[in-house]
Amino acid sequence: MILSMTGFGRAQKILGGRDITVELRSVNARFFEYTSRMPRSFASLDDRLKKLVNASVSRGKVELSLSVQNVDARDTEVAVDMEMARGYLSAIQEMSVMLGVPNDVTAMTLARLPDVFTVRRLEQDEEQLWLDVSEVAQEAIASFLSMRAAEGEKLREDILSRLDTLERYVTSVEENSAGRVQKYTEKLYSRLKAVLEDRTVDDARVLTEAAIFADKTAVDEETVRLRSHIAQYRGLLEQTVPVGKKLDFLTQELNRETNTIGSKCSDAAITRLVVEMKGEIEKIREQVQNIE
Repeated sequence: MILSMTGFGRAQKILGGRDITVELRSVNARFFEYTSRMPRSFASLDDRLKKLVNASVSRGKVELSLSVQNVDARDTEVAVDMEMARGYLSAIQEMSVMLGVPNDVTAMTLARLPDVFTVRRLEQDEEQLWLDVSEVAQEAIASFLSMRAAEGEKLREDILSRLDTLERYVTSVEENSAGRVQKYTEKLYSRLKAVLEDRTVDDARVLTEAAIFADKTAVDEETVRLRSHIAQYRGLLEQTVPVGKKLDFLTQELNRETNTIGSKCSDAAITRLVVEMKGEIEKIREQVQNIE
């Protein structure tokens, strides 16, 4: 199964009194790259989330977003410092008597004074929190991989279609190449006959020149290798492991053999075929850049 390196996945659940949302999105990258956005209080989970994602993703720039909102679970506690409040109240009463002013202090008055209330974060069960977050993260990853697989299947079908086209061009190159030596021999013989006029043409010399021409311009090895690379390509596209790097290497080899054919042959028909082949290989290369 071919996987695209671009994808998106999202999952949301209420677990343990918390509304947990995990989102994943990715774009192309040569290797696995991970970034995250989450509340600072949950930063301790980041490394475990990275490992969880990396277990399913080998290439691509992945961004994970984690949101956690309390629904019916308390994570903070507010406490009253009664000694501090009594001290304030006693001081205010003394001030009222000494200054002869009304003592209109209320509970709200005391609540506004510094250090009367203290807020502290309750201890969390870190392992239970991780179990809840990882459950949601795994669902987001499954959604993410599903989208990657759907995109990957489109890439696979497009590449297979282009490989079929490329193989037809290779066949045309072989057909055009087959009669090239005979045409060169006939052309050379005609030219020599015209130059020498009544003198006898040295057939052995013509055949030698034709043999040299055939050796310099033969593309049999290149077309055989092209067919081999195309067969390997199709095989890799059926594998269930990441093959993007291998496909990238084979694409370079396809391009190398095609360039060699172009440099060997000056025949107009073959030159046109080489141009078409290079166009298809470039389109394949663009698609391979998206494959994990």
